[in-house]
Amino acid sequence: MGESKELKTGTTTVGLVTKESVVLAADMRASMGHLAYDEEVKKIYRITNNVAVTIAGSVGDALMLMRYLRSHARLFEIERETKMTPKAMAIYVSNILNSNRFYPFFVQFIIGGVNQKPELYDVDPSGGLLDRKRFAVTGSGTELAMSTLDGNYKEGMTTDEGIQLAIKAVKSSKKRDIYSGGISVRVTVIDKNGMKELTENEVQNYSK
Repeated sequence: MGESKELKTGTTTVGLVTKESVVLAADMRASMGHLAYDEEVKKIYRITNNVAVTIAGSVGDALMLMRYLRSHARLFEIERETKMTPKAMAIYVSNILNSNRFYPFFVQFIIGGVNQKPELYDVDPSGGLLDRKRFAVTGSGTELAMSTLDGNYKEGMTTDEGIQLAIKAVKSSKKRDIYSGGISVRVTVIDKNGMKELTENEVQNYSK
């Protein structure tokens, strides 16, 4: 029997809290072993109009869980006639991952959104849940991105400042981490008005 190879995102994803929003950013490379398999992979997913998730780990596991989250969020809205909060989504993800820890999903998520205020959560493969007040990082480029965030993050940042810093953090990992890369940086912003995914031109403008 031939050896089975699994597509993984050896990646860098970043989430940070600004004064009025949550900014999520990610590279676009997927790897298979030591091979850069794809340079245009999506790693930020809209779950509802006020909650989005970044993925790191096994692409297959992550995409299956994205389907779970979207269907659960729709059911939640129908049954309770209200939107699912970022915190409720994070707890739901934590419960799924913890209940499967002996046959694990090889994924790590950053969950960001806005309820009464911006909220950011980090969930590890065993379901460990952390409430992040400033920023969160996942993937193989964590140390490089975190160094950039540690040195530049400020309380009360504007959304524009947050976007610039998130892009800078991901780019710092793309430069040195061989498993992070891709043609650009993906950025999604969530605030009280909803969610917006930046175009490639907008990302380039923020990178100047």
